Amino acid sequence: MEEAVRRKYEARAKIVKAMAHPSRLFIIDALSKKETCVCKLAELIGADVSTVSRHLSVLENAGIIEHRKQGLKVFYRLKCRCAVNIFDCVESVINNNVRQQLRAIK
Repeated sequence: MEEAVRRKYEARAKIVKAMAHPSRLFIIDALSKKETCVCKLAELIGADVSTVSRHLSVLENAGIIEHRKQGLKVFYRLKCRCAVNIFDCVESVINNNVRQQLRAIK
């Protein structure tokens, strides 16, 4: 594999790895609806603020989200709105898998 091609796939893998956690997928979904502060995300997830902050850092380092400060609060929003499109693909794979399993049972 050529170096440029390898770098392209490494960049893709970094983004997919950043999304590869249930809480991070939840965060992406929540931020697709509206900009939200860390404290509200922590409340929605049911985790402490430091854990949610680590998840947010991973997503931000991958370029999926961005933040802004307002007083003492930090608000996050999607940087790339297309990140939610991955849910459609994942749901299609899940549905196909279920259909295959149902066919195997018959």
